[in-house]
Amino acid sequence: MKENPVIVTVTGLTVEVEGRTLVDRVSLRIRPGTVTALVGASGSGKTTTGLALLGEYPPGARVTGDVAVHGTRIGYVPQHPAAVLNPARRTGALLLDLARQQVRDLPRSQRRTAARLRVTAALADAQLDDAEEVLSRYPHQLSGGQQQRVVLAQALLLGARVVIADEPTTGQDALTKRRIVDQLAQVAGRGIAVLLLSHDLDVVRELADEVVVLRGGRVVEQGPGHRILDAPAHPWTKELLAEPRALPYADPEHAGAEILTVSGLTARHRTGGARVPVLSVDRLTLRSGECLAVVGRSGSGKTTLARCLAGLHRDHTGQILLDGEPLPRSLRDRSREQLAAVQYVFQDARAAFDEHRPVLDQVARTAVRLHGAGSQEATAEARRVLTDLGLDDSLVRRLPGRLSGGELQRAALARALLARPRVLVCDEITSGLDPVTRRSLLDLLATLVRRKDGPGVVLITHDLDTAAPATRVAVLDGGEVVEEGPAEQILTAPRHPFTVSLLGASDRWGAAVRP
Repeated sequence: MKENPVIVTVTGLTVEVEGRTLVDRVSLRIRPGTVTALVGASGSGKTTTGLALLGEYPPGARVTGDVAVHGTRIGYVPQHPAAVLNPARRTGALLLDLARQQVRDLPRSQRRTAARLRVTAALADAQLDDAEEVLSRYPHQLSGGQQQRVVLAQALLLGARVVIADEPTTGQDALTKRRIVDQLAQVAGRGIAVLLLSHDLDVVRELADEVVVLRGGRVVEQGPGHRILDAPAHPWTKELLAEPRALPYADPEHAGAEILTVSGLTARHRTGGARVPVLSVDRLTLRSGECLAVVGRSGSGKTTLARCLAGLHRDHTGQILLDGEPLPRSLRDRSREQLAAVQYVFQDARAAFDEHRPVLDQVARTAVRLHGAGSQEATAEARRVLTDLGLDDSLVRRLPGRLSGGELQRAALARALLARPRVLVCDEITSGLDPVTRRSLLDLLATLVRRKDGPGVVLITHDLDTAAPATRVAVLDGGEVVEEGPAEQILTAPRHPFTVSLLGASDRWGAAVRP
């Protein structure tokens, strides 16, 4: 059978910035209707290679080699979708503008209906439920997973024949991930090529026709997906495929007193002029020296809960108690001691840093602001914590844009730790990381929790493997806690139908609940 023609050719691509090689002689060919997966650790060159197809390179880059795109429109779905969504416009307005461009040849009387139908179809293709509700919200009112699928809908609306999907399942629960896999398979089935940049090897295994393994900007292994993943030859590929962390983050027997109590909490978002309830929690607790994992679908209220705890979402009623004392709803009303006690680590670490100031200075600022430390003292403490987290001094003196996603996530964790928190709220901090970096970060988290004076941790995650070593697991669905208990019981003998379906969608955990 005759092969499909090549529509994108990359030959010997090398990208250097200030003497640092980001991509080193990478070559690949992309054909219609196929999925080509680039896998590797943070900073391995996946995103730089993907953006090269769009003709986009880092500032000051020296580029050699060749990228040939043969008369094809390319769509890009970034790892951090909020960066490409206009925060001042509702989702519906963003998508309708794109759709109107596609129906300009129709009679004026038909354009509005045709544009709305295209938007609805694109949202369905991108696996977005509750389309009308999503269209009425601003980007900041959507979860990270919802934002990502909105950007995918944009690419489909523009008629892309190649879709660069940069970590498309980042921040997605098992059920939604299953649907995204099906959707990307359907995209490829329609003759659209997919360049998949992913650390999620389960997704790569299901989708990829071709797998390219990168390390340090170089291709270390390349070939058909089944061969690379079932019989890897290179030691680095074998390390990527290693099993996830299994050791507990904390020792349940050493859990201390209750430090955080949530009771009667109802949180709302303003949608279309109305305040709509999106989260309702009767009671949830956290003890010192334990880790509570909060799992659920994208849009289930996980991040809203995290933001309420940290004082970043003030539109809520009910009580959040720290050591039995009420915490003000808004960050602005909390004392310096309260701000230090409850620290939040964002999912998008890059967006949480000022791109114009060195990372070390921004981390040290926490000790100055929350503990009154002098500049030299704060910088020295920041260096110690950053070094403990595996970030050397030469690295953290750089601007945030010069660090990989995994490096920035460690820096974000270091910044929170400089506050010496009682409660550490981690919002999907591993969702954009490769397996090796994820295991390393979770090992660090476990070390922190197990310290004598370590914080209690609220771990917001879509990933059941990440939740499994927690002390307890709370399952959110539709903004409500439908099940909560010891992690082993929740993940092996769930009682609620939603938890059963969530586990059933996972290849690794589904066997535990399937009859």
